[in-house]
Amino acid sequence: MDLCLDIENQYGTLAERLELPVAYFRFLSQSFDRASYSNWKVVGWIEALNDLVYFLDLLQQIRKERDQRTFAQELFAECEQKFFENSYLDELFPEGRAKVKGLAMRLQWLCMKLARDVTQESLFFDPRWAIQWSKRQGLSPWEVSGSLDHHFERAERPFSQPVGTEGDELVAPTAVVKAIGQPTQRVDFEVTRHEIAIKKGGPLFICRLNGTNMQWCWQRRAASAAARTASGPLTVGPTLHYGRDRQPKSVAPTKSKQIARIARACGLIKEAWPDGYELLELLTTRIIPLKATGVVSFSYRHRPGLSFINCFDRDNLDLIDDLIHENSHHHLNLLLRKHVMYHGDHNQQIFYSPWRRSLRPVRGILHAAFTFTMGALLFERLSSWAETRRGRKRWEQAGFTQRDLLRARFRCLEEIESVRYSIQDLNYAGRHLGWLTGSGARLVRQLDEAITAAEQEIARHRPAVLASGFGPALRKHVKELNQARQTYGPVSLHRA
Repeated sequence: MDLCLDIENQYGTLAERLELPVAYFRFLSQSFDRASYSNWKVVGWIEALNDLVYFLDLLQQIRKERDQRTFAQELFAECEQKFFENSYLDELFPEGRAKVKGLAMRLQWLCMKLARDVTQESLFFDPRWAIQWSKRQGLSPWEVSGSLDHHFERAERPFSQPVGTEGDELVAPTAVVKAIGQPTQRVDFEVTRHEIAIKKGGPLFICRLNGTNMQWCWQRRAASAAARTASGPLTVGPTLHYGRDRQPKSVAPTKSKQIARIARACGLIKEAWPDGYELLELLTTRIIPLKATGVVSFSYRHRPGLSFINCFDRDNLDLIDDLIHENSHHHLNLLLRKHVMYHGDHNQQIFYSPWRRSLRPVRGILHAAFTFTMGALLFERLSSWAETRRGRKRWEQAGFTQRDLLRARFRCLEEIESVRYSIQDLNYAGRHLGWLTGSGARLVRQLDEAITAAEQEIARHRPAVLASGFGPALRKHVKELNQARQTYGPVSLHRA
């Protein structure tokens, strides 16, 4: 509602030129139920609208700005820090530098693209709403520009239209594919009093409202569910394929065996670590398998609950770990929405990361310490559970070996060492640099308590791990951390 008001009051003329249906967005805000506001798709859509408002403001500024060079330099620096998860930096500065020439045109193009995307997506949260609203407004027809191209960030396939908020999709029939030609081709959606169609010669109907019932002219494919949780289905979307350059290339259907693997992994987490599974079912709602050599699993701050998991380069123990890891990012991102945990000059990259083996800002260290504490807790729980009669049986039924159990214990010990290192830096950032708030310091104390508990439980297995084939790796890791401490810490404001 605040975004809609902001658009109308501050950017009304631009919004009209971009054909932004602000009144319809306001109608949607009253149509969503409360639970929708934590849904990855709805939150991501609102965040995209928020980004659009930001770039509309910049578009107004650049048209009045006298010092275009300074404007470009400041925008380049801000995009590097603010939009490292989006493609906005590449779209505004394709040469990788603060180039002034053509920036206003690129800003305008980006605003047009975002406006089309958010409007098209808004039509299909529930097509009945779009039909009802256009009828109420006396718009007949209401035309919206868009496309049926793939969308890598949401893992959407070409010649399909996502519908609802759980991952269902409408698949364009062959006649529509032939009529449009290329998925990148611009299409015009037409909302009438009873239908939504694509205008291409004659109307190519997508859906039709018959009374209160929606009839689908395109095949509707329900999202595949890997688990049924208390918060709803945990769905598995299409597989995102990367090329050799480690960039996304295509989106394809996910094979049933990968869905089954994810389902088994969720089941094992539920048995071995019920508390961890409760967090998983609460905070992860959709999984996108990755087929990407050398690319680790990831998630986006602006799409809570959506996890991209590498299911092809990683084994079943890694899969369990990755599910918990990305869920932990969702967990901390939620906490960061609720609480301010750090302030000051936290963008300085002065803290050594045991995981990336490079210097990172305090926010990166906080994320790593949080997520890998959860990883250590997972491996400790797997270790303890596998020692019980039922756990041992289920461990073997899942295809895990004694070596896998030893590797889980090694991973637990390895993460404990890394988290201990970073907690020391976080304490320094809070007590000496004053960069952590009270909430941030409290979280660090809770991480310290959790990692101590895991350390006490796993300590009896340390001699066996050191005596195994994993021993050299653990000793090397501890040695590297000691060397890093001598090289990088403790840090100081003067040194930074």
